[in-house]
Amino acid sequence: MSAELVGTAEPDGLRAAHVDRDRVVEALSAAAAEGRLTAGELDERVEAALTARTFGELAALTADLPERAAPEAPRDVVRIEQHGASATRSGEWAVPRRMEIESAWGDVTLDFSEALITYDTLRIDLDMQAGALRLITRPGVVVDADSLVIGFGGTRIRPAADPETPAVLRVEIRGRLSYGQLEARPRRRWFRKGWFGRRWLGRR
Repeated sequence: MSAELVGTAEPDGLRAAHVDRDRVVEALSAAAAEGRLTAGELDERVEAALTARTFGELAALTADLPERAAPEAPRDVVRIEQHGASATRSGEWAVPRRMEIESAWGDVTLDFSEALITYDTLRIDLDMQAGALRLITRPGVVVDADSLVIGFGGTRIRPAADPETPAVLRVEIRGRLSYGQLEARPRRRWFRKGWFGRRWLGRR
Protein backbone atom coordinates (compact mmCIF):
# COMPACT_ATOMS: atom_id res chain seq x y z
CA MET A 1 0.00 0.00 0.00
CA SER A 2 1.70 3.19 -1.13
CA ALA A 3 0.83 6.35 -3.02
CA GLU A 4 -1.19 4.11 -5.32
CA LEU A 5 -4.65 3.46 -3.95
CA VAL A 6 -4.41 0.05 -2.31
CA GLY A 7 -3.34 -1.84 -5.41
CA THR A 8 -4.95 0.34 -8.08
CA ALA A 9 -3.32 2.66 -10.61
CA GLU A 10 -6.17 5.04 -11.33
CA PRO A 11 -5.48 8.71 -12.27
CA ASP A 12 -5.36 10.92 -9.19
CA GLY A 13 -8.17 13.15 -10.46
CA LEU A 14 -10.59 10.31 -11.14
CA ARG A 15 -13.67 10.31 -8.95
CA ALA A 16 -13.65 7.69 -6.17
CA ALA A 17 -16.58 5.39 -5.37
CA HIS A 18 -17.87 4.07 -2.05
CA VAL A 19 -15.97 0.79 -2.50
CA ASP A 20 -12.70 2.72 -3.00
CA ARG A 21 -13.25 4.66 0.23
CA ASP A 22 -14.07 1.43 2.06
CA ARG A 23 -10.82 -0.19 0.87
CA VAL A 24 -8.81 2.70 2.28
CA VAL A 25 -10.70 2.54 5.58
CA GLU A 26 -9.87 -1.18 5.74
CA ALA A 27 -6.19 -0.45 5.04
CA LEU A 28 -6.04 2.28 7.68
CA SER A 29 -7.72 0.03 10.25
CA ALA A 30 -5.20 -2.72 9.54
CA ALA A 31 -2.32 -0.26 9.88
CA ALA A 32 -3.65 0.92 13.24
CA ALA A 33 -3.98 -2.67 14.44
CA GLU A 34 -0.30 -3.20 13.54
CA GLY A 35 0.69 -0.11 15.54
CA ARG A 36 1.57 2.04 12.52
CA LEU A 37 -1.05 4.69 13.30
CA THR A 38 -2.16 6.17 16.60
CA ALA A 39 -5.84 6.32 17.55
CA GLY A 40 -5.88 10.04 16.74
CA GLU A 41 -4.22 9.56 13.36
CA LEU A 42 -6.61 6.76 12.50
CA ASP A 43 -9.67 8.81 13.43
CA GLU A 44 -8.44 11.76 11.36
CA ARG A 45 -7.56 9.70 8.29
CA VAL A 46 -10.76 7.67 8.35
CA GLU A 47 -12.81 10.86 8.45
CA ALA A 48 -10.81 12.19 5.48
CA ALA A 49 -11.28 8.89 3.58
CA LEU A 50 -15.04 8.91 4.04
CA THR A 51 -15.28 12.42 2.58
CA ALA A 52 -12.64 12.06 -0.17
CA ARG A 53 -13.80 12.75 -3.71
CA THR A 54 -10.87 11.58 -5.84
CA PHE A 55 -8.32 8.76 -5.99
CA GLY A 56 -5.58 11.31 -5.34
CA GLU A 57 -7.13 12.35 -2.02
CA LEU A 58 -7.44 8.71 -0.98
CA ALA A 59 -3.92 7.80 -2.09
CA ALA A 60 -2.44 10.55 0.10
CA LEU A 61 -3.92 8.86 3.19
CA THR A 62 -1.90 5.65 2.66
CA ALA A 63 1.23 7.10 1.02
CA ASP A 64 3.41 6.60 4.15
CA LEU A 65 2.23 3.03 4.80
CA PRO A 66 3.90 -0.13 3.41
CA GLU A 67 2.60 -2.11 0.48
CA ARG A 68 0.02 -4.76 1.24
CA ALA A 69 1.03 -8.33 0.52
CA ALA A 70 0.03 -9.62 -2.91
CA PRO A 71 -3.00 -11.92 -2.87
CA GLU A 72 -2.52 -15.63 -3.40
CA ALA A 73 -3.05 -17.12 -6.84
CA PRO A 74 -6.50 -18.63 -7.38
CA ARG A 75 -6.90 -22.41 -7.18
CA ASP A 76 -9.34 -24.65 -8.99
CA VAL A 77 -10.77 -26.28 -5.84
CA VAL A 78 -10.79 -25.17 -2.20
CA ARG A 79 -12.22 -27.37 0.55
CA ILE A 80 -13.52 -26.19 3.94
CA GLU A 81 -14.30 -28.92 6.46
CA GLN A 82 -15.22 -28.12 10.05
CA HIS A 83 -17.30 -29.20 13.04
CA GLY A 84 -18.34 -26.78 15.74
CA ALA A 85 -16.16 -23.98 14.35
CA SER A 86 -16.33 -20.99 12.03
CA ALA A 87 -14.44 -20.16 8.84
CA THR A 88 -14.08 -16.85 7.02
CA ARG A 89 -12.59 -15.80 3.71
CA SER A 90 -12.23 -12.02 3.45
CA GLY A 91 -9.95 -9.29 2.18
CA GLU A 92 -8.07 -9.92 -1.07
CA TRP A 93 -8.56 -13.67 -1.15
CA ALA A 94 -8.42 -15.54 -4.45
CA VAL A 95 -11.78 -16.96 -5.49
CA PRO A 96 -11.39 -20.53 -6.83
CA ARG A 97 -13.39 -22.19 -9.55
CA ARG A 98 -15.08 -24.54 -7.06
CA MET A 99 -15.47 -24.82 -3.27
CA GLU A 100 -16.43 -27.87 -1.26
CA ILE A 101 -17.90 -26.90 2.11
CA GLU A 102 -18.70 -29.54 4.71
CA SER A 103 -19.78 -27.98 7.98
CA ALA A 104 -21.71 -28.99 11.09
CA TRP A 105 -22.62 -26.69 13.98
CA GLY A 106 -20.61 -23.80 12.58
CA ASP A 107 -20.73 -20.82 10.25
CA VAL A 108 -18.91 -20.07 7.00
CA THR A 109 -18.54 -16.52 5.70
CA LEU A 110 -17.32 -15.70 2.20
CA ASP A 111 -16.71 -11.98 1.70
CA PHE A 112 -16.41 -11.06 -1.99
CA SER A 113 -16.21 -7.30 -1.46
CA GLU A 114 -12.43 -7.19 -2.04
CA ALA A 115 -11.85 -10.69 -3.41
CA LEU A 116 -9.63 -11.40 -6.41
CA ILE A 117 -12.01 -12.71 -9.08
CA THR A 118 -10.45 -14.43 -12.11
CA TYR A 119 -13.16 -16.97 -12.95
CA ASP A 120 -16.64 -16.01 -14.10
CA THR A 121 -18.32 -18.82 -12.10
CA LEU A 122 -17.83 -20.22 -8.60
CA ARG A 123 -19.58 -23.49 -7.85
CA ILE A 124 -20.12 -24.23 -4.16
CA ASP A 125 -20.89 -27.83 -3.24
CA LEU A 126 -22.44 -27.47 0.20
CA ASP A 127 -23.09 -30.03 2.91
CA MET A 128 -24.08 -28.01 5.98
CA GLN A 129 -25.99 -28.94 9.10
CA ALA A 130 -26.97 -26.57 11.90
CA GLY A 131 -25.03 -23.58 10.69
CA ALA A 132 -25.06 -20.58 8.40
CA LEU A 133 -23.45 -19.82 5.07
CA ARG A 134 -23.04 -16.06 4.63
CA LEU A 135 -22.00 -14.44 1.36
CA ILE A 136 -21.00 -10.76 1.37
CA THR A 137 -21.43 -9.64 -2.22
CA ARG A 138 -20.59 -6.59 -4.29
CA PRO A 139 -22.02 -5.18 -7.54
CA GLY A 140 -21.54 -7.76 -10.29
CA VAL A 141 -21.66 -10.80 -7.97
CA VAL A 142 -24.80 -12.87 -8.59
CA VAL A 143 -25.90 -15.70 -6.27
CA ASP A 144 -27.92 -18.67 -7.57
CA ALA A 145 -29.21 -21.14 -4.96
CA ASP A 146 -31.96 -22.75 -7.02
CA SER A 147 -30.23 -26.15 -6.91
CA LEU A 148 -29.75 -26.12 -3.12
CA VAL A 149 -31.85 -28.63 -1.16
CA ILE A 150 -33.00 -27.13 2.15
CA GLY A 151 -34.43 -29.02 5.08
CA PHE A 152 -35.70 -27.06 8.09
CA GLY A 153 -33.79 -23.94 7.10
CA GLY A 154 -34.13 -20.76 5.14
CA THR A 155 -32.50 -18.50 2.58
CA ARG A 156 -32.27 -14.76 2.23
CA ILE A 157 -30.62 -13.47 -0.93
CA ARG A 158 -30.46 -9.73 -1.45
CA PRO A 159 -28.99 -8.42 -4.71
CA ALA A 160 -26.10 -5.99 -4.55
CA ALA A 161 -26.78 -2.33 -5.29
CA ASP A 162 -26.93 -1.14 -8.88
CA PRO A 163 -28.56 -4.11 -10.64
CA GLU A 164 -27.42 -2.69 -14.01
CA THR A 165 -23.80 -3.60 -13.21
CA PRO A 166 -22.58 -6.41 -15.52
CA ALA A 167 -22.05 -9.75 -13.80
CA VAL A 168 -18.41 -10.50 -12.96
CA LEU A 169 -19.01 -13.62 -10.88
CA ARG A 170 -21.89 -16.08 -10.71
CA VAL A 171 -21.96 -18.09 -7.47
CA GLU A 172 -23.86 -21.35 -7.95
CA ILE A 173 -24.70 -23.11 -4.69
CA ARG A 174 -25.61 -26.80 -4.79
CA GLY A 175 -25.93 -29.56 -2.22
CA ARG A 176 -27.84 -29.69 1.05
CA LEU A 177 -28.53 -27.32 3.94
CA SER A 178 -30.24 -28.75 7.03
CA TYR A 179 -31.32 -26.79 10.10
CA GLY A 180 -29.37 -23.81 8.84
CA GLN A 181 -29.48 -20.58 6.90
CA LEU A 182 -28.11 -19.14 3.69
CA GLU A 183 -27.71 -15.38 3.61
CA ALA A 184 -26.34 -13.38 0.68
CA ARG A 185 -26.22 -9.59 0.84
CA PRO A 186 -24.01 -6.63 -0.05
CA ARG A 187 -21.65 -5.34 2.56
CA ARG A 188 -23.08 -2.72 4.88
CA ARG A 189 -21.98 0.88 4.70
CA TRP A 190 -19.75 2.50 7.30
CA PHE A 191 -21.54 4.91 9.61
CA ARG A 192 -19.20 7.08 11.59
CA LYS A 193 -19.84 7.22 15.33
CA GLY A 194 -16.22 7.50 16.46
CA TRP A 195 -13.28 5.18 17.02
CA PHE A 196 -11.77 3.17 19.91
CA GLY A 197 -13.39 5.01 22.84
CA ARG A 198 -16.47 5.65 20.71
CA ARG A 199 -18.54 3.31 18.58
CA TRP A 200 -18.19 2.25 14.97
CA LEU A 201 -20.86 0.34 13.15
CA GLY A 202 -19.05 -2.17 10.95
CA ARG A 203 -19.91 -3.75 7.67
CA ARG A 204 -20.98 -7.23 8.59
